[in-house]
Amino acid sequence: MSAPLHKARPAGQGRVLPDTQQGMRRRNLSRVMHTVRDEGPLSRAAVASRIGLTRAAVSTLVDELIRAGLLEELGPERPGRVGRPGSALAVSGRGPAGIGAEVGVDHLAVCAVDLRGEVRARAVRHVANRDRSPEPVLGELTGLIHRVVAEAEDEGLWPAGLAVAVPGLVARDARTVVRAPNLGWLDTDLGPLLPGKLPLTVANEANFGALAELWLGEDTPRDFLHVSAEIGIGAAVVVDGRVLHGNRGFAGELGHVPVWPDGPSCACGGRGCLEQYAGEEAVLRAAGLEPGEDRVGLLAGRAEQGDAAVRRALHDAGTALGIALTGAVNLLDPENVVLGGALSGLSPWLLPSLRSELARRTAGPSCPVSVSALGPEGPLLGAAHWVVRGVLDDPAAVAERG
Repeated sequence: MSAPLHKARPAGQGRVLPDTQQGMRRRNLSRVMHTVRDEGPLSRAAVASRIGLTRAAVSTLVDELIRAGLLEELGPERPGRVGRPGSALAVSGRGPAGIGAEVGVDHLAVCAVDLRGEVRARAVRHVANRDRSPEPVLGELTGLIHRVVAEAEDEGLWPAGLAVAVPGLVARDARTVVRAPNLGWLDTDLGPLLPGKLPLTVANEANFGALAELWLGEDTPRDFLHVSAEIGIGAAVVVDGRVLHGNRGFAGELGHVPVWPDGPSCACGGRGCLEQYAGEEAVLRAAGLEPGEDRVGLLAGRAEQGDAAVRRALHDAGTALGIALTGAVNLLDPENVVLGGALSGLSPWLLPSLRSELARRTAGPSCPVSVSALGPEGPLLGAAHWVVRGVLDDPAAVAERG
């Protein structure tokens, strides 16, 4: 039986395993896990064929992963294959789980995702977090985490770690929120305010949203710009399958790119930022509507009904997005721009002016713009899958405790 999950060390994220016999073993365990996860159920022979190891070597690795509770045997493969049938292997539906959490301006959310990538437990609370101190906000989030972990444990899962998505700048220590203007948080270390037994990663919500798009989206390229929105607007730059963090970890603050330098003041201290034209509250103001709990639903419903003021506000927001994205596209030359978060629900009315502005201003051929199927779920799913990927990338961190 594997050890309790809360004792596990953070697995594999960003770590290069050494070129030693032990390092090779850890890499091969990871290759087996990823192969079975991506292509399974598979026999030992099929896994050996795919990763280029002998069947004997793969059997030793598989036995280790089964003992650790990371793989399970389903029984003989389906008939019709030449030779003696092998036992089909699959990633276990029990054992380690990734706990993802999100702090939004008006909500808190937590979910548990198993190694198969399935959401097994979830909790959401709608609450106004703007200008609340971190302690009560994270206290409520901790309550949701405990609830989700308890539900996951009832399913035979245990938490391999906790990843938290926040709408702000996060230091390279992956714990400290340096600045979250729409929450009013400055230099806040989330570690002491969250469950201490779980390995913790904190990151900007747009970065986790981009990773979710990379890992869960269909035909997502390895070079793209992901744009995510709620009250604020964030972006993540993905290059060769990796998020570009920048020197201090602050890359991607698209919402604070000036669109009109003499425009209205912004919470960041600047003027005329994109957020003041394309954030949810900005669009509601431009349309003459009061903010409610479901801002996107309100805007989309009015736009579908032909409300001229709402459609004009969304057209202008798309134009502002196109202007801001032009600079990023000209500078970075991504293969694609992906609209995620709240923007995905408003895309029918944002995209025409956005694409027009982007095509008019881009130096080279126009960059394609697509809409994320994950929508506002992206950051939360990306956070949970970050933990899951850590286990898949270095299953030895769990297997050694079996």
